[in-house]
Amino acid sequence: MSRPPRMRLSRGSRRMTQSREALTIMAESGPTFSKAGTLSVPRWAALLVAAVFVAILVATGLAVYSLTACPAPAATAPAAGTADAAARGEDKAVDRIDVRLPRSVHPIAYEIRLLPFLQGNFSFRGEVAITMNVTEPTNNVTLHALDLAVDERSVSLTRQDGVGDGAASTGVPISGHRRDRRRQFHVIQTRMQLQPGTYRVRIKFTGVLGDDLQGFYRSSYVEKNVTRWVAVTQFQSTDARRAFPCFDEPALKARFKLHLGRPKNMTTVSNMPQSSASTPVDGVPGYVWDHYQESVPMSTYLVAFAVTDFATLRNGSFTVWARRDALQQARYALQIGPRVLNYLEKYFNIPYPLPKMDMMALPDLAAGAMENWGLITYREMAMLYQEGVSTTSNKQQVATVVSHELAHQWFGNLVTPSWWSDLWLNEGFASYVEYLGVDAVEPDWLILEQFVVSEVQMVFGLDALQSSHPVSIEVFNPDEINEIFDRISYGKGASIIRMMDHFLTTKVFTSGLTGYLRGRSYSSATQNNLWDALTAQAHSDHALPLDVTVRDIMDTWTLQTGYPVVTVTRDYGTGSARVEQRRFELRPNSSDAEPLWWVPITFTTQAVADFATTKPSHWLRRQRSTTLDLGARAGEWVVFNIQETGFYRVNYDTQNWRLLGAALRDQHSLAVIAATNRAQLVDDALNLARAGVLDYGVALDMTRYLRLETAYLPWKAALNALGYIDSMLVDSGHYDKFKAYMMDLMLPLYESVGLEEHPNDPLLKVLTRVSLMSWTCNFGHEPCVNAAFDMFSRWRNATDPDRENPIPANLKPVVYCTALRKGGQAEWDFAWQRYLRTNAASEKDLLLNALGCTRETWILSRFLERGMTDNSGIRKQDVARVFSSVSGSVVGQPLAVRYLRDKWDRVLQYLGSSMFMINNIVRSTFKRINSKYELMDLKRFAEDNKKELGTAARQVLQSIEQAEANIEWMDKNFDTIVWWLGNATVRPSS
Repeated sequence: MSRPPRMRLSRGSRRMTQSREALTIMAESGPTFSKAGTLSVPRWAALLVAAVFVAILVATGLAVYSLTACPAPAATAPAAGTADAAARGEDKAVDRIDVRLPRSVHPIAYEIRLLPFLQGNFSFRGEVAITMNVTEPTNNVTLHALDLAVDERSVSLTRQDGVGDGAASTGVPISGHRRDRRRQFHVIQTRMQLQPGTYRVRIKFTGVLGDDLQGFYRSSYVEKNVTRWVAVTQFQSTDARRAFPCFDEPALKARFKLHLGRPKNMTTVSNMPQSSASTPVDGVPGYVWDHYQESVPMSTYLVAFAVTDFATLRNGSFTVWARRDALQQARYALQIGPRVLNYLEKYFNIPYPLPKMDMMALPDLAAGAMENWGLITYREMAMLYQEGVSTTSNKQQVATVVSHELAHQWFGNLVTPSWWSDLWLNEGFASYVEYLGVDAVEPDWLILEQFVVSEVQMVFGLDALQSSHPVSIEVFNPDEINEIFDRISYGKGASIIRMMDHFLTTKVFTSGLTGYLRGRSYSSATQNNLWDALTAQAHSDHALPLDVTVRDIMDTWTLQTGYPVVTVTRDYGTGSARVEQRRFELRPNSSDAEPLWWVPITFTTQAVADFATTKPSHWLRRQRSTTLDLGARAGEWVVFNIQETGFYRVNYDTQNWRLLGAALRDQHSLAVIAATNRAQLVDDALNLARAGVLDYGVALDMTRYLRLETAYLPWKAALNALGYIDSMLVDSGHYDKFKAYMMDLMLPLYESVGLEEHPNDPLLKVLTRVSLMSWTCNFGHEPCVNAAFDMFSRWRNATDPDRENPIPANLKPVVYCTALRKGGQAEWDFAWQRYLRTNAASEKDLLLNALGCTRETWILSRFLERGMTDNSGIRKQDVARVFSSVSGSVVGQPLAVRYLRDKWDRVLQYLGSSMFMINNIVRSTFKRINSKYELMDLKRFAEDNKKELGTAARQVLQSIEQAEANIEWMDKNFDTIVWWLGNATVRPSS
């Protein structure tokens, strides 16, 4: 799955601009409600209702509906996840039941028939036949089923003896059925003990095509004023069980053979190519079956299918799907997709395992994209790009998401984690390799350099919290599984994999990966399997001493929370330095059991200035400190962690910080110290000061040089880090001092890059222009604000604004936000109409982000309401965008907090259990809290809703800790910062 839709907060708008798996059976009686809000009744009642229902339908002649009877939807649904998250926080241990399936039965192959009806009651009818291997005696077959009405009378179980035409089957009597709702099990109990051997179970069932973006669900779009419906799937991590009864765990791989029913005027697509011509559906006029080839062995969460009326573009065996009106926007994805796939085949040295690749842009998808094997699904904005309308950042996002999902075809699909505890093996590798894939097809973007600010530094903030978690973490129920689809699994996972690439060297690293993938193909693995493969290669190529294993090193990074700060204290007389590691925390907490890591040490000196060698010269082998000979003179600087390839921060003694600051203020040194390390120095200094590890005066002195800086990476790192100070001071009476300092830093480069776009501008120059314009406009710099408002006014006055937009594409995020912040209802309503009418997903996203920039509180309140209202024009998948947009300003943030606090039940009911949306809403809404009153309010919210937080439980804890850290920062640093800003001068000495 692609990373969760990211909240990349630019300074000017602070908006998301995107853009990442022996039990006691509980008997039940009486009606109950499932998580998704469907009503379940006792069997006798269900049979009675079904009988009456069928009789009525037959009487009316509607044969189609007699085939699709399903549970009636509940009038009101409980908060998503309440059944499985009955206790969170203090009571979380109570919830940690064993949700793993018994190991006595393993699936071999599935044959599935599904017939969806995209009209009437939006239901589907299904039948599954599962061939299984019983490995030890058992009295039941336990599998997963959720929100499905299983026809228990249809269930049959047979023992299969022999193979081929001579195989015999013997019926096995069934004594009953039980459902364990908490574990989401359906248990078929047998009258006799099943002995080891091959068995087959057949089950008929019905279900609902819901609108909650999980399982087998419905989506819609409007074309020529007609609403068109599609049925699609999203199974990761535990939602295949919503579409058909199955063994829904990643290690339980099997082959899948699908038969999909559809109306004749629609098409279907699945993981594999079709195997034969379509055939009629008996008893359902106008419907046909599409038959698909049997798949390779794969996990249930990777099964995918869709019933649509989409159009296609093809390049050999590579096909893209989209709405007809949006199809041309898929050309860029089709252009780069085959090239990335070809690169990855060479990188992994393993051919792509399937005969075809389909990529589909969907109107509604909870995640950014999903790596289903052979059928990757995307949000439209993650796959579609329109030249002249979409920004260059949108183009880069499409490339990175496509590359990410294609990388999963090997890491995750070919070899799958044995359990979700090692989700990071999927997402971390895909999040790293996506950069390699994009660099192969768009080398001018220098995307490998962007990794430091986009991944390493972005995840440092989260992993500095005590409420962070290890990369590899034990998880139990589905809520806990969904919780770890976060920046730790994605961003930290990618960062430590990049670190491995550098300390092993790329040749050893890629050879080890190939051995791992070949050895575990079509199977599952744990991180230890990967460590063993990489160790064997490293020892063979003499990349590691024989007494050191990759597991020795990497377990310290995957099994421990957090990361170290390496403190370098120089002895200027001897030329040596004491190098010491401690865990870095935003709120340092002394502990006798402080963790230690294997830390790869790289460094260079002013005389050598080697910023290319990233293989470590020394290691901290889980030792607190060591002494190194630096070979540096007393008046020369040293820099540790070359290209920030190690996942750690670096602190220096005051003298070395001053030497570095002076060097950066010398124009010559800007050409000597690599841009990635200049970005590292600024980011480390400001965050060390934020944590109280470094004096703020020293840290802020490091920013003075920025007036000379022209490179994107150091500016991006600086603006990210300084953005925290901005958010803490923005509603204080001393904000003018911060604005004055920042404007003095930015104006030289702002005036140099200008507001005029040129076709041949390098990507990093475009990104620099947008970042600086965003900050300066937000500060109210009149030339910037006037230019933006003038562009927007010319758009408003265009003859046909839906076709004529004079605003340069890359400046749209800043221009839209600035105009709506300066304007009033007229500007907002104009932007809202453009949002409703545009056909470009990227344009919808830009406008949705900008709509929260207004300072009119009543408009912001209306905007939140529209986000939470069906048929308002805002899709459920975009609700998190609305909250992030509104909460990104001083005016809007209290409104978003109040809405979430007062209407949490409504939010959960409306969004269901969508992990990405709810977590992102919580993160963005509470991010800026820095007063004790607000913190009390947040804690009260957490306490009042602790049983209904579901997948947001960890995020709420992190928000509380972040708020506590913000308050402590204000108490300790506010006066110091204000004093420094009041006495600051940024003019560099000659």
